[in-house]
Amino acid sequence: MCPYCKSDLPPNPAGFTWWGGVLGPRLLSHVVCPACKKGYNGKTHQPNTTGIAIYSVIVAIVAIAAVTMILR
Repeated sequence: MCPYCKSDLPPNPAGFTWWGGVLGPRLLSHVVCPACKKGYNGKTHQPNTTGIAIYSVIVAIVAIAAVTMILR
């Protein structure tokens, strides 16, 4: 059941997102409601906002570290 619209339609797994590419949605169990098109965690049925923020910060840190090492 969707936590936003309370639809009983089964959610669709997110294949690709702007914030996580292909890997992020799988790590966070991100699904999308077919009725309201909002995404949430398929295991906990809670919003993935905190998880997305943490994932984005970690990816940014790794990217900055990689660029810094390459430019040295």
